[in-house]
Amino acid sequence: MSIARIFGGPGTASSAADEYHRRKRLSVHGAIRWVIIAILVIIQVYPLLWLFITSLRTEHDFASGDPFGIPKQFTLENYARAFEAGDLGVYIRNSLIVTFGASFFIVLMGMMAAYAINVLGFRGSKIVSGIFLLGIIVPVQIALVPLFIDYSQINLLDTYASMIIPLAGFAVPMSVFLFSSFYNYIPKETYEAASLDGAGPYRIFWQITLPLSLNTIVTVVLVNSIFIWNEFIFANTFVLSDGLKTIPLGLQNYIGAMGNTDWTATFAAVCVTITPLMLIFMVLNKAMIQGLEGGATKG
Repeated sequence: MSIARIFGGPGTASSAADEYHRRKRLSVHGAIRWVIIAILVIIQVYPLLWLFITSLRTEHDFASGDPFGIPKQFTLENYARAFEAGDLGVYIRNSLIVTFGASFFIVLMGMMAAYAINVLGFRGSKIVSGIFLLGIIVPVQIALVPLFIDYSQINLLDTYASMIIPLAGFAVPMSVFLFSSFYNYIPKETYEAASLDGAGPYRIFWQITLPLSLNTIVTVVLVNSIFIWNEFIFANTFVLSDGLKTIPLGLQNYIGAMGNTDWTATFAAVCVTITPLMLIFMVLNKAMIQGLEGGATKG
């Protein structure tokens, strides 16, 4: 121990000053970090809060008052009107069918293609993988007219399949990329041990690869469900009847004569439609974290 430290010399004062400045810098950085987090939370939460509050306002209060002000009256009639006048229940049903159907094929085809490319391996697998990656950059708009012509010739227009097929097809390349990235981290010894035990490729897929892929499956479903639930282009192009309209397309029915929009009922409908999406996001987000913590590479 130095004499300056024992008797409280200049070295002690300098060390104390350095420690003080270090703590001050950390406190300033911490305060800036919390301010940034608070700003981001406000940016994310305020639109949802305003949407919910506005869905409870009366039509007169919304039209005559400040749209961003504090409501003077609250009512639940907007939600009743959204279901009765807009067939909101039908739109939710259709969106659920399309979302679950497209997500199923996205996961199934993406997982099996990635398994064949990365696990089984074959001549030209890298070329096939590159073709899938090129599919990520293909814009969906270029397929609208050819698909419409093909659907009209095989009587597939105005069906659930007319929406599910292109939604799944354009999402498969990204799904293959995500599954392939995960399969690269699965130890090869796992498959070699299974092969030595007499397991074939199908048994390895169902009993080893599939259980280990749960975290990636959750990620793929989460990402694509958000996109499919809000998809408008394919539904607007291939759906002709009101009974098959999805939520984004059905919200157009809240526009009345002369372009007048029932805003309060529209906001109520949006609140109802985003609630399942938010619940799915929270549930799958938690499951995704748990899956990542218990992945194949752990330990």
